[in-house]
Amino acid sequence: MHDHSRLKNEEKKLLERFIKYVKIETTSSADSQSSPSTSCQWDLLNLLKQELIEIGAEDVLLDENGYIIARIPPSIGYEKTPAIGFLAHVDTAADVSGKNVNPIVHENYNGETIKLDGTEIAPSKFPDLEKYKGETIITSDGNTLLGADDKAGVAEIMTAAEYIITHKEIKHGPIEIFFTPDEEIGRGMAKFPLEKVKSLFCYTLDGDGEGSIEMECFNACSATVEIKGNVIHLGKARGKLINAVKLASEFVQMFPSQESPEATDGRYGYYCAHGISGNLGEAKVDLLLRDFDKTNMEKRMKAVESAAKTLKFLYPGSSVDVSFKRQYSNMVDHIGKESLGIKLLFEAVKKSGTEPVEKIIRGGTDGARLSEMGIPCPNIFTGGHNYHSREEWAVLSSMVKASDVIITLTELWANSTKQ
Repeated sequence: MHDHSRLKNEEKKLLERFIKYVKIETTSSADSQSSPSTSCQWDLLNLLKQELIEIGAEDVLLDENGYIIARIPPSIGYEKTPAIGFLAHVDTAADVSGKNVNPIVHENYNGETIKLDGTEIAPSKFPDLEKYKGETIITSDGNTLLGADDKAGVAEIMTAAEYIITHKEIKHGPIEIFFTPDEEIGRGMAKFPLEKVKSLFCYTLDGDGEGSIEMECFNACSATVEIKGNVIHLGKARGKLINAVKLASEFVQMFPSQESPEATDGRYGYYCAHGISGNLGEAKVDLLLRDFDKTNMEKRMKAVESAAKTLKFLYPGSSVDVSFKRQYSNMVDHIGKESLGIKLLFEAVKKSGTEPVEKIIRGGTDGARLSEMGIPCPNIFTGGHNYHSREEWAVLSSMVKASDVIITLTELWANSTKQ
């Protein structure tokens, strides 16, 4: 088993970085069309740009849309080795407040329930906690999320980058570092400067528990359904009123409740109505469609169209129009489970002192979109747990191992691809 004690002296620095990053508000907003979607994300992006310059990264770019690209030049003799990249996102989800995050460090965790302000993190609810008795656990104070998704990944990449730069004995090829905005609202790759990327293979640091490797995710599509009714004075509505709000409600009920997010897990896909708005005359329904299988996704899209036609048939004089937007596809179709980058990832995780656990993502990452764009990009664990909630927590030793995986990958990749 690999001795990851080479990073033991980096543990404190990694923790300090993480604490500093989570205290900076970076909540993204789907209601904004700017990039980044919120101005607060610039605070962390500007800090990261400065820190990358300070640790000795080269060609550090922060572009007008909030994307960072930085490079670590290759070791002597490895100049012709293909480049690899490491990617994380700076924004946090809007599901729970990310403002005024007050991280709490629980050293030598005693294995009991962690009591926070207004909530608690109990082993009975989160069994993985029991694995980390005696370890350092980081939580928020209970009033906000923690932000390990994905500031743990950001801190791990920064720590690994500094270590690689300052330890010349680490032999590696060209390395690229990418930090993106707006991943949580599905726009992390919307304006990504792909033309500036040299990496042949990339890895996102955006996973969860220790050892997890993710190379498979949903195919994702959104649907917008616009409904128009017929408005008339309610006192004279009999036989004439077509209530668009009522139609919207009936439309949502056409989808089986057993195929919803709250009723499925594993490889089962779903329909999710996540927004209804409107009035008597006009209404809109926003739907999310998810499925691991391409063919099943096409069937779900046809089911939405069929429901719209049915509704229109039941209410003559109404109009029901559907538009779809494909969001991301299953990255396994673009990565290939037998690729060199995947084989080396499993080897690097083992060398970090943990057992690789292959998982599927019931969601997506920037890596899914990047894979679709031509650069395979599986997902690596960060040591975070229970994201997007006030009960979010992270394990420092797992974060150290994630940084070690990055360093080890650069060595394995260089030795396997050196020309």
